[in-house]
Amino acid sequence: MTAPEVEITEELVRDLLREQHPDLAGLAISEVAGGWGNQMWRLGDHLAVRLPRTRGAPALLREECRWLPELAPRLPLPVPEPVRTGEPSARFPKPWAVMTWVPGEPLDRTSLRSGGQAADTLAGFLRALHVAAPADGPTNADRGGHPREHADGFDHFFRVVVPDDLAADVRAVWEDAVAAPEWDGPPLWVHGDLHPANVVVADGALAGVIDFGDLFSGDPAWDLAAAWVLLPAGAAAPFFDAYARADEGTIRRARGLAALKGLFLMLMGQNGDRGLPGGKPTWGPAGRAALDRVLRDALT
Repeated sequence: MTAPEVEITEELVRDLLREQHPDLAGLAISEVAGGWGNQMWRLGDHLAVRLPRTRGAPALLREECRWLPELAPRLPLPVPEPVRTGEPSARFPKPWAVMTWVPGEPLDRTSLRSGGQAADTLAGFLRALHVAAPADGPTNADRGGHPREHADGFDHFFRVVVPDDLAADVRAVWEDAVAAPEWDGPPLWVHGDLHPANVVVADGALAGVIDFGDLFSGDPAWDLAAAWVLLPAGAAAPFFDAYARADEGTIRRARGLAALKGLFLMLMGQNGDRGLPGGKPTWGPAGRAALDRVLRDALT
């Protein structure tokens, strides 16, 4: 992740609100830790300002603002909904948005109390999300393809961070996913980036799903990997029972993608421990736990 071209400060956020949404400019503002493509600021009790800070983030933010109003009403968990848009200006040369705030603690900083309850909740959310997308639904160059299309990324993460004692087993899971059949159904709505920092927890239960910047239409296996990436040990089987729409090939692809995501989270955690740009120290333990579940909770 590169540094933003414009330093995003509280003063800048306040000025942008004064210029384009003055009725919101008097609300309290506080920076929210985390984020990748966007930097987020809490605005009052119920809103958040999201400002892109990476090259590709503006286009993704526009996609969120385009599609979330259509998706949110039928989803059983709270998700961010755009309430205002901000246009590029002399002060900030990118589009930005004011979204609803989804209360809760990100899962990479807390834990789920009940695996069974979380499995049911996540399955219900994904059943509601995974419906046929329209012909003009977004695509994603970085996500959405068959695992074989992402072999270079897997090999890089594997080479850098896989623990020696897990290497053979992780490679076998990935190769099984690569050998699995392709998705042959219609393109479905897919969140695309379900990992512990993109779901929030309240009172030990899943309470919301955030950051739809990688939303795309395609193979639901990319979301079903969350059975291992998000849920506690032993919850993958109840999750797939509750979801009730995944065939064997989809589960095989999902398990391989969960291994890919676990390795990626471990790499970001390693970078965070080293103080490198874009690193996230809390992601490392979450990634290792996901990898352990991938190997322990096999379904096929």
